[in-house]
Amino acid sequence: MKRLARLNAALTVLALAGCTTSAQYMQQIEPQAIQTAVNRGKFEMNCPSATGTVISKEMLQPVFQGFYARGGPERAEYTIGVSGCDQRATYMIICPLDASGCFSVGARNMIR
Repeated sequence: MKRLARLNAALTVLALAGCTTSAQYMQQIEPQAIQTAVNRGKFEMNCPSATGTVISKEMLQPVFQGFYARGGPERAEYTIGVSGCDQRATYMIICPLDASGCFSVGARNMIR
């Protein structure tokens, strides 16, 4: 009986893991990506009222793929515009599919 319960649990986990598409993942993680960009913008622009807008988003495949090489997880890449206090900036945000959270990469592109 225990074996059957374990098998059922394992099959359920496998079934649920395959249900999320890349587009669904990008939609789910988008608020976290925006918040990551806004937090950076608030600090760099010294503007607590800054807000963010998604300019573009794309799902990126690992750099290296093959039988022996694994180049890391798939990742969602967002370009997010942050504006406030008469300033605007764009930030690139990366969110790996391994659910490790989002982070900002590179220098900001500031528009005054």
